[in-house]
Formats: sequence, C-alpha cells, structure tokens
Amino acid sequence: MNVVRILPLFVLVATLSACAAKPARDSAPSAGTVVPASEAPVADAPLAAPVADDAVVAAEPASAAASATPAAAAPPTVDADGDGTPDATEGDFAALYGSDGVSGGSAAAYDPWEPLNRRVHRFNVVVDNAVARPLAIAYTNVVPRFARTGVSNFFSNIRSPVTIVNQFLQGRPDDAWDTMGRFLMNSTLGIGGLFDPASKAMIANRKEDFGQTLGAWGWRPSRYVELPFFGPRTVRDVFGLAGDIPLSPIRQIEEDKVRIGLQGLQLVDARSQLLAADDIRSSAVDEYALVRDAWLQRRNYQIENDLRGKHARGKDDLDSPIPVDAMPMPQWGN
Repeated sequence: MNVVRILPLFVLVATLSACAAKPARDSAPSAGTVVPASEAPVADAPLAAPVADDAVVAAEPASAAASATPAAAAPPTVDADGDGTPDATEGDFAALYGSDGVSGGSAAAYDPWEPLNRRVHRFNVVVDNAVARPLAIAYTNVVPRFARTGVSNFFSNIRSPVTIVNQFLQGRPDDAWDTMGRFLMNSTLGIGGLFDPASKAMIANRKEDFGQTLGAWGWRPSRYVELPFFGPRTVRDVFGLAGDIPLSPIRQIEEDKVRIGLQGLQLVDARSQLLAADDIRSSAVDEYALVRDAWLQRRNYQIENDLRGKHARGKDDLDSPIPVDAMPMPQWGN
C-alpha cells in the first residue's frame, strides 16, 4: 500500500527534474504569458524611441515615472460608452490612424524634422482644444445622428472625383468605373449623396488621393512632417495635396460664403467622428509619437493595399484627418 502511494510521487519528481533540465531557450513563454521585468532577458528588451532635444518632459520625480511605466504598457481599450465592448464609432482612431492606440507605433518612422514637428504638433493641439473639439462636441449635441450621417455621406460622395482620377492614374480602371457608378447612384437616388444606396447595392466604397498614387508609382519611404492645421503628413503627401486640390468639387465653388461654409461644416464633421479617440490620445505617454507612428502605419497600409490585385485587396480606409478640400485656402487654380 505504501509503495502504491509513493510511486506517483516519484513519477512527479522525475517529471519536474526533466523539465528543469531543459535549456532556457526551449522554455520561452507563450504569447499570453507575462514575464516579470526582472526575469526578462536583456537582449529582447525593446529599444527606447529617441526623444527630440526640445521635447517637453514632465517635471516628475524619477520614482513617479517608474511607477507609471506598468500603466503605460497597457493603455485602456477604446470604449467610450463604458459598455465593455468597443463598437464601430469607438474604432474611429483605428480607422483614422490604422492602429488601436495601444501598440504605439512603428520603429521605421523616418522623422529627421522631429524637433520642428513637435512644435507644430503642440500648436495643432492648442488649436484643436480651443476651437475644433468644442465645435465638434456642440455639433454632436445639437444635430441628430441621422442628420450627421447624411452630412458625412454628402462629403464622402462629393469627394468621388478625386478618387476616380487617382484610380485611373494607378492603373485601376475597374475600380474607377465602380466608383463612378457609386457616385452617380448616390448623387441621383441618394438625393445629392445624403443617402448611400450604393452601399446597399454592394458597390465598394473606395478612397484614393494623389499621395497614395505617388506611393503606388514608387515613392514609398518619405520623411514625416506635421503641417499647421492639416496635421500629420509626409513630404510625399504634401505633393499629394497639391495634386488633389484642382480635382476637388468644393474648391471649384467661386462663391466664398458657400465654399467656406461647406469647408467649415466638413471640418466639424470630420472632427466629430474622432471624439471617441480623444481619451486614447490624451492618455498616451507620448501623444506625438503615437499619432506619428500610427498615421505612418495607416498610410503604408493604404499604399500596400493599392498594389494588391482587386480580389486580394482589403477594405479601404475611408477616413482622413483633414481632407484637402476642407481647408479654406486660396483658389490657386484661378
């Protein structure tokens, strides 16, 4: 009887001894395993992102910064309504920047102008907090949801000529004809684009700009630059802005009051769609790096998606930080 009781104990000890004798590389933790910082191998530790000389550093004790590190490793999930499940509206940050705001960004960010870009970013944040965000909050509080949806549909539809031309330039005539059919259907049956019957007819909603076209033509790596009011861009996309301006129907309106009124409404509508992402940006350890890296990831995805075949292509990213036709700018084409 004693032998029967002791035998399983010997088997257990032998198993544990065999596991302990394995080399350390064979016992790597799985993806869901949390490894204490003190036990993590130094070689696998991620390198810290370089910080510009003029970056603003919070005046906190070193101990407080160290205690904040674990919290920064796991930012909150985008769940603005507190129901525990992120919905489509709360995914606006991912739709805009190509990231959920948790992973941070890409190590391949080419940002040699970072000191200047950080200054411009701080300026844009001040303008956003003082003007754009309050207007967007008032807009969502006053205008019913169905009306806001109609406004968004209208501006998405009126931008179709820009997409059509760039699809032809990228050598995608099939997509260009689909977009033209979508534009005609929404402009007629959709009452000027306020409604979206083309989506119910399963016509793909795609979006292209000249910056993507330049990327599809071969201009891939490009240094990051943040523009006043326009926000994140690359040098390639700055040239893309110049290429898209003459194609914008809104910018062809000669009546200043009408054109500027539509552009202002478009800016407020675009900003209102990003309110759910404000908590993620404000809680980021380095908001500038988060926005920069996530935006670059988004643009890389858009260009890579353009290079795929029609049937292999994923869903287009339909949001844009600041549309080219939404900024009151001089009528350069006249």
